[in-house]
Amino acid sequence: MLRLVGMIALAAALAAGAYDAFALFTGRADHVAKVGDWWSYLDRNSLLLLQPAIERHVEPFVGQWLWDPVVLTILTSPAWLVLGILGLVLLLLGRKRTAATRQSRW
Repeated sequence: MLRLVGMIALAAALAAGAYDAFALFTGRADHVAKVGDWWSYLDRNSLLLLQPAIERHVEPFVGQWLWDPVVLTILTSPAWLVLGILGLVLLLLGRKRTAATRQSRW
């Protein structure tokens, strides 16, 4: 399941990269599709509820720290970069382990 979601994330990263490249070649060099822009386009309400949910369900200091530098950085990052990293991580977590790697762990 992780590999399937990882492949979907990599395909979305490729689509986001193609979208940014097309925007660059058509003269909109200042436009880069950000994660927050895509999320807002897909479901604005869930994006608007993200900050209160993090601040309400996480310890107050950690919630503020988690929102400002971490989540805002991800939301303002290029979509192709975030989706590509997410896809690679999921592919690595879902990879098939060989007998040698299973024995070498612990």
